This record gives sequence, structure tokens and C-alpha cells, in this order.
Amino acid sequence: MGFEHISVLLSESVDALGVKQDGIYVDGTLGGGGHSELIASRLGRDGVLIGIDRDTAAIAAASERLKSCECTVKYVHDNFFNIRNILNELGIEKIDGAILDLGVSSPQLDIAERGFSYNSDARLDMRMNRDDSLDAYKVVNEYSEAELRRILYRYGEERNAAGVAAAIVKRRKVKPISTTLELSEVIKSAFPPKKRYADKHPAKRSFQAIRIEVNHELDGLEDALYAFAGCLKPGGVLSVITFHSLEDRAVKTAFYELCRGCTCPKEFPVCVCGKKPSAELINKKPITAGEAELEKNNRAHSAKLRCLRKL
Repeated sequence: MGFEHISVLLSESVDALGVKQDGIYVDGTLGGGGHSELIASRLGRDGVLIGIDRDTAAIAAASERLKSCECTVKYVHDNFFNIRNILNELGIEKIDGAILDLGVSSPQLDIAERGFSYNSDARLDMRMNRDDSLDAYKVVNEYSEAELRRILYRYGEERNAAGVAAAIVKRRKVKPISTTLELSEVIKSAFPPKKRYADKHPAKRSFQAIRIEVNHELDGLEDALYAFAGCLKPGGVLSVITFHSLEDRAVKTAFYELCRGCTCPKEFPVCVCGKKPSAELINKKPITAGEAELEKNNRAHSAKLRCLRKL
């Protein structure tokens, strides 16, 4: 199965960048290269596109997709959290724009062997970067019950975190939980029969939580957003697409702080802090997918796009 991924909010996120033909742009979550392909189509020979991804399969697929583009493309196998170091190593000081699609790529979910899905059987894995040492097997079988409960509640917003954590620990005492379907069945057992067959799969939130823990998706996300904003040239744009409330909350908070001016108490007659906003919001409310996109791509339902321009 190839690395096929339908990019969400494609035109909206790239249009916001206002791509210049000779600009320097970063796709911090390269994936299958959908967003990068559209950016590259708007760059000229003097333009530079930097594609970053933790998944070597994504980089291989994107490089094939972008092989005929006119601009210079630089591929980086890394985490976009490290944007400052990445740009330093490339000898680039500032960029004209960047895009971050924080969702999991379709192939990572759909290819069973990657161990992300509760609908197909595979060894528990869930690593975006397959060179990482921490995987879902270790989280499920080695974390304490308290640690499991914490991540299930924090990252999955699972109300039954205590019950799920207890069920996992009880089962693994008999034998390790090795596969995705084994874990899915254990999680189901922690719920009453009515909830096991509800509209939403009972394992959905727990799998999300474990995936976030394995890939450290939220640890340092806000810092990374500040770093990207700091790397933008004046007028440069950062487009960020989120897929769940935890990501969106981090983006909303970081963007608010970047666009915030004076922090003095309201009762102060004049500003004494001297703080000026470093950016402005392009869209005050998040952009969501339209009906046409929703019909073609079910995964677009939860997507939100927020865009920020450097002052």
C-alpha cells in the first residue's frame, strides 16, 4: 500500500501563506506532500521549500511526488519542534511562511503494520518515527496504572480513564498485551455493554492518548509554535491545522500570546510594560472544511485552521 493521503483544508491553508515565487517556505509535517506540492507549484526557480517529517516513508513518498517541481526542495528527517536547529543547519535565518498539519497521516492509520488502528490487528507500535525507542507496546505494558490513567485522561480526555487503566493492568498480569486488537478488546471490557457498541468506538480516545504519548505530540507544541513565529520574516505567515481540542487549545493559546500587546492591569492609566504584539491573526475564528470537502474526506470533519501573520 502506497503513502496516499488526502490533505485537509489544502487551498485554504496554502492561500493564507501568500506564496512568493522567490520565497522560503517550510512544510513542517510533510506527510504525503499534498500541501508541499501546492506550495511548490507557486514557487519559481529561486524559491525554496523545506519539507520536514519524522516518518521516512512520508519523505520518500513526498520526494517522488515533488521530483518535477521547479523550486529547490530540501528534505529533513526530524521533528518540526526542532525548527530553529533545522534552519541553522541549512544556513537559513528567516522564512516567508510555514504550514503545520498536526493530524496523523492516513497511511499511518490505514496501514495495519504501523499499529495505530483499533480496527485492524498488528503489533502495538504507533511510532511516527520508527527509529524512536518508545512505542505503544512499552506504554501499555510498562507504564504504571497511575501513569496510564494520567495519559488516558489528559491526552484522550477519557472519562473512564481509571477503568481502562485498571483493565489494562489486570490483563497484562496474565500476559503482555501485544497487538492492537488485543488492546481494543481490553479497553472494551472496561465499559458497560451499551457503550461498547455505541456510535464512537470505545477505544478511540484511549488509542489517541497512547499515540500522543508515544510521539510526544503535545510536549513542547506551544514552544514550537513560538519558535516558528520567531523564524518568520515580517509579513510571514504560519498556517496550523489541528484535529482535536488539545492541539487546538495549544495553538489558540500560543497565537493569543503572540498577538497580545500590553499586559498591564486594566486600572493602570498608562502602559508601563511596553509589550507590543509580534503578530496578528489572519482569521479570528478557525476555518473549517466546507460541504464539498467533507463529502470527499471524512477526516476533515474535526479539522480547524488558524493562521497568523508576523508584524
